[in-house]
Amino acid sequence: MASEGDAVAVPAPEPVEVAADAAKGTLTVEEALEIVLKKALVNDGLVRGAKESIKALDRKDAELCVLCESTEETGIVTLVEALCNEHDIRLIKVSDAKKLGEMAGLCKIDREGNARNVVGASVVVVRKWGEESVARTTLLEHFGA
Repeated sequence: MASEGDAVAVPAPEPVEVAADAAKGTLTVEEALEIVLKKALVNDGLVRGAKESIKALDRKDAELCVLCESTEETGIVTLVEALCNEHDIRLIKVSDAKKLGEMAGLCKIDREGNARNVVGASVVVVRKWGEESVARTTLLEHFGA
């Protein structure tokens, strides 16, 4: 064991693959979406859940809307699509509600970094992007903006 005055060599952490892809600018749309949702969550710019998301869409207080295609309530899907079309809000559809819930932070993270107790989400709205990032640029390029 090292004493207080001795320096201890700590190995450098290995770089994360997503960060390496972000530096190259070769993110997929799904990876970019996950990064953007996490940054929006940290910057208090993410609205989760159908009721609150529909309110944000109706107020035109949205930059991006993420909708789960497998939502059982067809009325929610129809309403969200109509509001996005009417107010010219970008819309991305994902296939799995649990994956969307995990990306939006509706889960517990255990010590190993794995998501536990994931709650599915039907709709998530990004009100504020947060900081400028490669992931945001990738999503905007996907929409052609």
